[in-house]
This record gives sequence, structure tokens and C-alpha cells, in this order.
Amino acid sequence: MKRDSLLIIEDEPLQREILEDFLKNRGYTVYSAGTIKEAKALLNSKEVNLILLDWRLPDGDGLEFLDYLKEQFSFIPVIMITAFASVEHAVTSMKKGAYHYLAKPINLEELTLIVERALKEFRLTKEVYLLKERLKYLSQSEFKPLEGVIAESAAMKKVLSLVNKIAETQAPVLITGESGTGKEVIAKLVHQLSPRAEGPFIKINCAAIPETLLEAELFGYEKGSFTGATQSKPGLFELAEGGTLFLDEIAEMPPSLQAKLLRVLQDNTFRRLGGLKELKVNIRLITATNRDLHRMIQEGLFREDLFWRLNVINIHLPPLRERREDIVPLTKYFIEKFNQKYGKSIKGLSQEALVALYNHPFPGNVRELENRLERGIILAEGEILTKEDIGFSEDSSQKEPLLEAILKLPLEEAVETLEKHRIKEALEKAKGVKVKAAEILGITERMLRYKIEKYKIGG
Repeated sequence: MKRDSLLIIEDEPLQREILEDFLKNRGYTVYSAGTIKEAKALLNSKEVNLILLDWRLPDGDGLEFLDYLKEQFSFIPVIMITAFASVEHAVTSMKKGAYHYLAKPINLEELTLIVERALKEFRLTKEVYLLKERLKYLSQSEFKPLEGVIAESAAMKKVLSLVNKIAETQAPVLITGESGTGKEVIAKLVHQLSPRAEGPFIKINCAAIPETLLEAELFGYEKGSFTGATQSKPGLFELAEGGTLFLDEIAEMPPSLQAKLLRVLQDNTFRRLGGLKELKVNIRLITATNRDLHRMIQEGLFREDLFWRLNVINIHLPPLRERREDIVPLTKYFIEKFNQKYGKSIKGLSQEALVALYNHPFPGNVRELENRLERGIILAEGEILTKEDIGFSEDSSQKEPLLEAILKLPLEEAVETLEKHRIKEALEKAKGVKVKAAEILGITERMLRYKIEKYKIGG
């Protein structure tokens, strides 16, 4: 567990040493300074959760320094200490934002109680602030149980099996696949099945933010670090503390930021823009891309050392055209979803619409299917979606599609025809390797050989 860190600003060496030893023995990390200059240097380089501030210092007035602290480090509670106790001093310091006021000689037991109470309030205040910042990156869907994970096909069952195996680990995950295959859905599933499920799931699309702003979004910035930085702001690494950070379109991250991301992965530390202090981070990183990172490495566009850090676990999502068994269940899911959203009562698709979906190559994958069905439900006049409702024209297919032909056959013949077609398709995709073809079909190699012989496929 991370220990709270305190800063003692006291010019009397003996008093400083007594306080430092006492608080260290109570389990705190303690820094000390004898001047305001030393204190500023420590505040800019160390993470501090509470400050004990002497009223009179060699290079300035403690009360004036309190103004600086409340402006620059507003969350950090400050306890004023002085040998010149008075009601007036107490009132003045409290008005300026001091958490409490103690007179010398300090009662150490009283100090313990005040420090514990101040740190408790500090943690609560910081937690509320971070929660408000996180809400800017969370949509309502993040607060609901994950839905829409459809896995009727052998390919997707294999993906979900891998997700179940790796979710409990802390290893970085790289999700690859064409645009629209559901990479974000799988990233959320990894998070929800992990020990970090109670923590935040923070996502960002690296392609959607200009290079100049992406660094500030990821790492945060200190007040005054650039024009317009009127106050300090935590970045996504801080907001994802204890949870998962999902970087979509990681291939679009500029090389300068790739180097900084590599450092975070190596030692779990980073600095805000304009900051000097090292901040520790405890997150799981999931990244995704639809680009060929191996080719980008060869072209000098992506760091090879970063790739190996990100690609500890690789989850590849197959395109929808390679898992057509998922089309019907996905269609049912999206119809229910959009019926609820738009107050409709669509019961299903016409046979022509279903045939059109089954034979469509889906260059936009699951996202395209979702888009077509949402459009159809909005525009549909009846309870059954037609081919035209989901964006297919009458002449979109020149010849009778396979599924339409199968639907006209007797049941036994239809099953045989479909099995022959799927086996030939799998063998072609596997370049004749039967083990791989059986894997694509979700059956054993023995069963595949039996069916090849039964249907006299390939000779």
C-alpha cells in the first residue's frame, strides 16, 4: 500500500528533526525543508499529501507562502505551526485556507489526530475531483452490464476463450482487426472480467485528437506549462488509476509520444507536461489498431520496442464475413436494442433481407450491420424489415444467392449443400491444410476427413 507523504517546513533543526522522526515512526514518508526555496523545490519534484508550515521562515513569511500553496497546490491540506500563538493568527490562517493551526510546543498526540483527519479529507476531496474528471470520458454505457458479445461462430468462441484466460492477468493486451469488428467491446470485456472491474475503464481514440493535445490528454499538465493552462489537470493515466486505460487506434500515436508511452510501460512512472515530479501509475493498458504494425515498424512509423511491450497478449478479431454464423444472432440483438431505443416493435427481417445480409461482404463489419439495422428500424413502415429498409437495392445481387437457393431445398439436401460449401470454403482459406480448416469450421480433423470422404470433396 502506498504511504502518505508529508512535508515539514520548519527552520529550527531540532524541532524539524523531532517532527520528522515522530511522523516517520507513524508510517509516513516525510520530507523536510528549512526555507521556502527548499520547500518549493521539494513540492515540484515530490508527491506531497500534507504540509506542516511554520509561521516564520528565514526567507519569507509562512502566511504569505500559504497563499502560494493554496493557489498552486489547492488540494494539499496545510497545518500552520508557530511559537506565537494567538486567536488572531489562527483566524487569519484559517481564512487563507489552512486546515488547522497548532502552537509550539506541539502536542504530538494531538498532531497525530489532526494529520490523520486532514489526510482522510484530502483523499476524499481528491477522489471526488478525479471522479468528476473521469465522468468526462465515460458514457452512460460504461455504467451498464456489458451486452452485445455474440459468439455463435467458432472464431468468436475462440476469441472469448482467450479473453477468459488472460483477463485475470495484468499483462498488456493488443487487440487487432479490421475497423468495426468490435475491438472496444472486447476491451471492455477484458476489463469487466479482470480484478480491476471495480476500477474505471477510460478510453481514448488516438486518431481523434491532434498531436499537440494528445500528450496533455494522456499525461496531464501543470498550471502555466503552456498558454491557456490556468490550472493543473490530471491526465488519463491518473484518471485510470486502479482500472484500465484503453488506447484505440494506437498506430496513429506520433513517434514522440510512443517513446513516452514506452517509459510508462517500463517503470510505471510519468510526468505531467511542465511537471518535474515523477508520478506512479497503477493501470492495465489495452491498445487496439486496424493497421499492420509489423509493416509500420519496417517503414519506421512505429517503434519495435513499444510493439513488443504492447503485444504481450494479442487478440485478433476476425471480420464478420469470416464468421457469418454471428450475423443472425447479432441481428436479433440489434433489433431488440433499437426497438427499445426508438419505441418500435420490429419483429424481424424478411427472407430477402436476411439473404442480402448473409451474402453481403460487410466491409464495415459489425458496425456496418448495426448501422444498417438502426437505419432500417427508423425508416421501416411495417413490422418486418425489408431488403430496402436495410439499404439493399433490388439489383444488388445479379445471381441467386447461395442462402436463397438452400432455403428452397428439402431439409436434408439443404444441410448437405451448406456443409459442402462451408468445407470447400474452409479448405480454400486454409490452403488445403486440414487441421487449420477443421479449426475454422469448429470441428475435429477426424470429423472433417469423414465429411470430405462422404461428400467426395477435393479428390
